[in-house]
Amino acid sequence: MSSTPEHKPRPMVDLIVSVILPSVILMKLSGEDKLGTTGGLITALAFPLGWGIYELIKYRKFNFIALLGLVSVLLTGSIGLFELDNKWLAIKEAAIPAIIGIAVLISTFTPYPLVRAMFFNAAIMDVDKIKQKLEENNSTEMFEKRLMKATYFIAGSFAFSATMNYILAKWIVTSPAGTEAFNEELGQMTLYSYPMIAIPSMIMLMAIFYYLWRSIQKATGLTLEELIVKK
Repeated sequence: MSSTPEHKPRPMVDLIVSVILPSVILMKLSGEDKLGTTGGLITALAFPLGWGIYELIKYRKFNFIALLGLVSVLLTGSIGLFELDNKWLAIKEAAIPAIIGIAVLISTFTPYPLVRAMFFNAAIMDVDKIKQKLEENNSTEMFEKRLMKATYFIAGSFAFSATMNYILAKWIVTSPAGTEAFNEELGQMTLYSYPMIAIPSMIMLMAIFYYLWRSIQKATGLTLEELIVKK
């Protein structure tokens, strides 16, 4: 009997496969004397697409963010291969984080809020102990308010990402789709999006999660060691 291997984050591998290699291919190998416009675009998109599919198949775990990433790559490829107006690239770049942000907000009206599922779950934290302490300290209502505030902060971080993605795409990608210049600009946009959008968004999310940690500690009086599930 074979078991599904545990997924371990590999940020450097993700960065190289999904950002650096595709960007280099688009900027340096899309000339007619090399891979050509279409060949360069297909080769560049094959890396993040193949990596995403590999991760999904190997770990057999539905990942909403990974799925959106695959959809994003396929849409980018379609815009370039079918030579659509590059305004659709800016719309697509903004749409993906916007969808995530909207999903975070909508989930608060369902029995399964995404922020609670990501952060306040039994796989990471001793949920039963936390709930007991919240009731003992009459802090349940205060904690729920802070959890909702964190939800708005996270939705705001995705709104920032959507806005910056749109601006970056409109600013950098100005050449018609299907041209060598379009591929080069697409590579530049991919590279610039990491320091200008991905890293600031990551810092925002880390600050929000820290805010939630502190909120739970304040509401329950438990230490970090007492909050974490013992494995």
